[in-house]
Amino acid sequence: LLDVAWRLIGEEGTEALTLGRLAEQSAVTKPVVYDHFGTRSGLLAALYREFDARQNALMNAALQASEPTLAGRAAVIASSYVDCVLLQGREILGVIAALAGSPELGRIKRDCETAFIERCRIALAPFAGTGAVASAGLWAMLGAAEALS
Repeated sequence: LLDVAWRLIGEEGTEALTLGRLAEQSAVTKPVVYDHFGTRSGLLAALYREFDARQNALMNAALQASEPTLAGRAAVIASSYVDCVLLQGREILGVIAALAGSPELGRIKRDCETAFIERCRIALAPFAGTGAVASAGLWAMLGAAEALS
């Protein structure tokens, strides 16, 4: 269902994504889709969580394979974020915009962002003089990355 939802967003935009349309395009009954996601917001949340899980997997694999240097870790964080956005294409931008329009969905996005920031903090901490990486810099990094996407 999520693959079909991503395809629909790519072909018709986020506005066209409804549970009924997803059922039709997936060749399943509406109750199947409604039972699985509940609401359109539930579907959007599932799409964002899938994107986030893919981003995490790519970054974790790249961090494990990277040089244990500041430059190596920073390059992995930057390239993993960009690669994931490029892989998902413009579809993720519509999902992110829809997430921002709802307090509940905005909370899911913030939770995922907070977890991403924490992974970055852990990856970069060995190179911080004090052993701690300031939150402000990490949030600025994420904001810059989002602005580029």
